[in-house]
Amino acid sequence: MQAQILAPAAVLVAWTLVMLVWMAAVRGPAMRKMGGLGNAPPGGRGQNLEGVIDDRVNWKSHNYTHLLEQPVLFYAVIAILAIMGPAAWAIPVAWAYVAIRVVHSIWQATVNRVPVRFALFALSTLCLMALTIHALALTVFANPGIAPS
Repeated sequence: MQAQILAPAAVLVAWTLVMLVWMAAVRGPAMRKMGGLGNAPPGGRGQNLEGVIDDRVNWKSHNYTHLLEQPVLFYAVIAILAIMGPAAWAIPVAWAYVAIRVVHSIWQATVNRVPVRFALFALSTLCLMALTIHALALTVFANPGIAPS
């Protein structure tokens, strides 16, 4: 069962790389229209493109950044659960987290209406909270036999 809990994390890493490629694929042409990387100021950063290139292009970058924020906690919790041995319910909850984050990515990168995006974020956060509580129970009590399952 420990390997099964790692699969959602591996898929989310792969999805993050998909978003990286999508971001590069849309930012590249937008930057070429501005004269290419050769015209970028020394030390320029991605956020320097805010208000310079189309917002719809930057949405992919925003999501890529988001995938490197809260999911870091998900990866840590998944590692703890893989080491300690997750309850059977944790695996579908981990998959739900990943599925919701993928939908969140697609929504943010294309439509980006905040109320829906926030609802998706909140749902994924609830999944993460459940997994975190489970990891706490398994580690703080240091006896999986007494932790709730």
